[in-house]
Amino acid sequence: MMNTLNVAAIQLTSTKNWQENVREVTRLVELAVQDNARLVVLPENVFLFAGREMRDLAESDDQAELLKCVTELAKKHNIYLVIGSHPSLLRPDGVEVPDGKVRQTCWVVDPQGEFVGRYDKIHLFDVTVDDKAASYKESDAIEKGDLLPQVVDIDGFKIGLSICYDVRFPELYRALTDQGADVFLVPAAFTYVTGKAHWDILLAARSIENQCFVLGVGQCGWHSKTRQTFGHSSLYSPFGRKLAGLEESPGYFVYRIEREDLEHCRTKMPCLSHRRLK
Repeated sequence: MMNTLNVAAIQLTSTKNWQENVREVTRLVELAVQDNARLVVLPENVFLFAGREMRDLAESDDQAELLKCVTELAKKHNIYLVIGSHPSLLRPDGVEVPDGKVRQTCWVVDPQGEFVGRYDKIHLFDVTVDDKAASYKESDAIEKGDLLPQVVDIDGFKIGLSICYDVRFPELYRALTDQGADVFLVPAAFTYVTGKAHWDILLAARSIENQCFVLGVGQCGWHSKTRQTFGHSSLYSPFGRKLAGLEESPGYFVYRIEREDLEHCRTKMPCLSHRRLK
């Protein structure tokens, strides 16, 4: 079991062009690896920021080529690489998603280029926001995932998977904690309006109430004339302290998390053992 883990957040302004997105991911991952990153996390919609085109990509020959690029990137740099979300044509049981929709899937790729973790987004962003887009309805293009919290072991740290809007639902993170999670990943594409209001508050809350590290990795900037995302990728400690962060431009950071910080927080304030409702 390792006592430290170098985690990296890659923040992007992704577009409809997956080839351009892959090139930018490759560039930023290589920089993060130079800073000794071991676990590299990409945001939601990392290779395609266009909900109406998700099914077309998932059905195309480009899908295999794109995923091959990702696996080769992980192998080349000997890293764990997390695809924040990407459209999947098939459910985990191999059955095709019906009605022209996809699953919004977070994938974990190991240093051998193998897919070792999968989580399908369970909470879909069907809301009205006071911005230029005004209305968002992910369920038009995405099928809800199954209620199966996913935890992946990375160098002895238990990594809990989630996607964006999930962060508003604390019961998911408590379920991940019950499975032994040490770190929560929250790849996201928060709107600028909702991000400015709630992003950091939600990340901090999930860290404090579960005494886990929380790594939120966001999209940033303008993706179209009506869609602006918040950025501000951030890492929070188990005590709710912000350890690292970005602003509103593409970039990355790398931070070494310490198992000792987890143990110190949970020993000094053993909140999880004091729970009355389970």
